[in-house]
Amino acid sequence: MKRIYLSLLMGIMLFFHAGPVLLAENDLGFYQPPGDRALYKRSKNQQPKNIVFFIGDGMGLSQVAGSRMVVMGASGRLYMEKFPVTGLVNTSSLDSLTTDSAAAGTALATGHKTYNYMVSLSPNNIPFTTILEAAKKKGMATGLIATSTISHATPATFSSHVPSRSDEDKIAEQIVDQGFNIVLGGGEHFFIPRSEEGSRRKDELDLLDRARKKGYTIVRNRDELQAADTGNQILGLFQMDMLDTEAGNEPSLSEMTAEAIKVLMKDKDGFFLVVEGSQIDWACHENNEDKMIRQVLLLDMAVKTAVELTLKEENTLILVLADHETGSLTLKGSNLNGTDIIFSWGGTDHSCVPVPIFAFGPGAENFTGLHDNTEIPKITSGLVNIPLK
Repeated sequence: MKRIYLSLLMGIMLFFHAGPVLLAENDLGFYQPPGDRALYKRSKNQQPKNIVFFIGDGMGLSQVAGSRMVVMGASGRLYMEKFPVTGLVNTSSLDSLTTDSAAAGTALATGHKTYNYMVSLSPNNIPFTTILEAAKKKGMATGLIATSTISHATPATFSSHVPSRSDEDKIAEQIVDQGFNIVLGGGEHFFIPRSEEGSRRKDELDLLDRARKKGYTIVRNRDELQAADTGNQILGLFQMDMLDTEAGNEPSLSEMTAEAIKVLMKDKDGFFLVVEGSQIDWACHENNEDKMIRQVLLLDMAVKTAVELTLKEENTLILVLADHETGSLTLKGSNLNGTDIIFSWGGTDHSCVPVPIFAFGPGAENFTGLHDNTEIPKITSGLVNIPLK
C-alpha cells in the first residue's frame, strides 16, 4: 500500500511539473524526476579531463528498474538511465564467484582481483595502486564521498591498503595521510582518540588534529561544508557512524557531490571523484524495498547534480555502476504505472549476477558490452592517462 501511495504521489508531481515536495523524512518527496525520457547526447569529445565515478553498493538491474517503476512507471527513466551508453560488469573476486564489497571495490579501484575482505592488497599483502592514488600522483584533484563511514569497505579500497576491511581505524589513518582534496562521509568515531566519548579507535591517535596540520578544513554539517568550498582540502565527517541520509543538518549525497565538484573543478589538471551510495546494499540485506528505493533515488539525485554541473564543458566522463548485487532481487507486476510491483527477494546476501554500468561523456563508448570488474578502472585510467600498476 505504501508503494502505491508513493507512485500516485510522484505521478501527481509529474503531471503538474511540480518541484520537490517537503514530506516526512521517510517519503520520496525529495526526488525530482527527469522532465523527459530522452537520452543525454553523446559527447563529441573522445578524451575526458575529469572523471566522476558513482558506485551504488549492492545496486543490480532490478534495484534500478524497480526504483524507477515505483516513481515513474514503466515509461520513465532515472537520470542514470538517460546515459547513452550501457553495459554489464561481472563481479567475482579472486577466491569466490560471489564477492564481498572489499574485493569488489579493490577490483574497481585497482584493476586487480583479491580475496574477499582484503582492501587493495594482493593475497601476499602487496599494495595495489588505486586509481585515486594514480590520479593524485598525476596532479589531478581527488575526492572520495560515501554515505557509510568513509572507512567502510568500498570507499576504503580507493584510499587504503589493509589485510581486512574491519581495520577501519587503520583505514582512517591512511585516508588522512593520502591527502585527497575532498573526503566526505560518516565515521568520525575512527578519527578521534580512544579516550574521547564515542571513539572506536584502539589507540590515542587524533586524526582530526593530524588532518588540520596537513591543511584540511574539518566540517561537520551542511552549513560548514558550503562555507568551506573556497578551500582546496576538506574533511567532512557528518556522523559518528554512518550517515542518517535524512533531512536535517547533514548534507545529502547530492549536496556533497555538488560541493565536491565545485571545489575540484577549479584544478586546471582535472579531477577524479568517487561517490558511493553505500546504503542501497544494507537495505537489500534487509530485503527492505522501501529503504532500497529511497537510497537508489538519493544516488540518482547525486547523478543529476553531477550532470548539471559538468554538462556545459563536455569534458567530464560520468560512470554509474555497482560493486555487486545484493538480495537476488526480481520484479513482478502488470500495471504499467508500477503500482502493483512485487519485489521478490531470493536471499539476504550478495549474488553473483552481472551488474549494469551507465556511462556518459567523453570516452563513454568504451564501456558498452560485458566487462570484468577489473577492466573498468583500466579503461578509465587509460582515458585520462594515469597508468595503474
